[in-house]
Amino acid sequence: MLPPAEFGRLALCHGTIACVGDPHEIANVLGAGGVEYMLENARRSPFKAFFGAPSCVPATPYESTGGRLDGPQIEALFDHPEIRCLSEMMNFPGVLAKDPGVMAKLALASERGYPIDGHAPGLRGEQAAAYAAAGITTDHECTTLDEARDKLAAGMSILIREGSAARDFDALHPLITEATGRVMLCSDDKHPDDLLSGHINRLAARAVALGHSPFDLLRVACLNPIDHYRLPLGRLRVGDPMDAQLVSDLRQFTPLRVWIDGELVAEAGKSLLPLLTGPRPNQFAARPLSPRQLQIAHPGGAVRVIQARDGSLLTGERITSPLTHDAQVVADTGRDILPLAVINRYRPAPPALALVNGFGIRRGAIASSVAHDSHNIIAVGADPDDLCAAINAVIRARGGVAVAEAGSVDILPLPIAGIMSDADGATVGRHYAALSDKARALGSPLAAPFMTLSFMALLVIPELKLSDQGLFDGRTFRFTTLACDAAPVSG
Repeated sequence: MLPPAEFGRLALCHGTIACVGDPHEIANVLGAGGVEYMLENARRSPFKAFFGAPSCVPATPYESTGGRLDGPQIEALFDHPEIRCLSEMMNFPGVLAKDPGVMAKLALASERGYPIDGHAPGLRGEQAAAYAAAGITTDHECTTLDEARDKLAAGMSILIREGSAARDFDALHPLITEATGRVMLCSDDKHPDDLLSGHINRLAARAVALGHSPFDLLRVACLNPIDHYRLPLGRLRVGDPMDAQLVSDLRQFTPLRVWIDGELVAEAGKSLLPLLTGPRPNQFAARPLSPRQLQIAHPGGAVRVIQARDGSLLTGERITSPLTHDAQVVADTGRDILPLAVINRYRPAPPALALVNGFGIRRGAIASSVAHDSHNIIAVGADPDDLCAAINAVIRARGGVAVAEAGSVDILPLPIAGIMSDADGATVGRHYAALSDKARALGSPLAAPFMTLSFMALLVIPELKLSDQGLFDGRTFRFTTLACDAAPVSG
């Protein structure tokens, strides 16, 4: 939710001096121009931000998007020195099926000598081996040790992810000692309120507290990324640039001073860099809705319900009989079955509607234009008027995160591509934290309600998700229907 320079300004306070990011979020909104924006913004800061060339824009053909990157655009991005890899290949079915378009992108990266990041949730055994054999070198989607070990055996390195919603460190940290040379740390999808309190340094402290050698941890956190992505960073060797931090000790890893290229950029937990301002590219054509457009006609019989899971990108499927009124499916707060809506932000279109369990909202609604991967508008709520109000607030702001209750709306605007703010990171983090608190006050038990909401549109992660084009089954990789012939499960 922050552009690279501002992310770097906050991350430096925690001793992070460089990152490798995947700009496919903004590429889905603005195409190659979005990636160019990220590169230009990053160049204005001493923080060393590197990127991958997005491999899956759009991520699937089953959602509306604002950009497309094919072979020629990817090849052009490879000419930028900040591009260090081909970003996560989310189309793992395409890899396994040897789809010609997918294989051409992989070949292009291999010909250039770039590592290829993976994204293959749940892939095991022979399938994991086939995926790795296509040239893919990492995976950050492992949620169990068995899955990670299968992928290590196949030749991939494992990025242990600890974000705001997906938290896999507790399950995977044994790899820090078990496979020290082939593990890295990853903060995939960490929201700014979490970034204010810490970054990779928090994982470092947790790892040492769990008994891992500080030197194994430092290799995982510092050297492996430099080696894997061939990053031009200093390693405290004679003649290297002074890219380093002075820490309190090798237990807490509290940064006392941080340098980049010999310049002191952070001290005592405070950034010494200024806030940078600049252009706010965007693409937003959605029009305000009426509550009537968010009504769900009762299909008769049982329905499919998306089951959201706290701390996970994975969802389940529940078959049940819905609560109805006047032939319409309505929010059932007693059983926590709520309307979920996704609205095309790139052109005026009717909303796609489904039902979701797990958000726990008993009144009001929340909405966001951060909805992976195409960043259409996504919303969930217990009250149809508030649901509409939250969505319309996001539309009027041309992007944002909103909470509506009893007709009152609080919104954090995200004017950069509808997914990033141009305010200072501390302000963004505090406002976002306040909105998260408001969402929890509506009844949600989720640790990160907005982050979890953003993943309800992530079609490449099973089981059920919702795109602006309809309900999608990630197991079969095809659309399905709200109505279900199976017998409902009680409860």
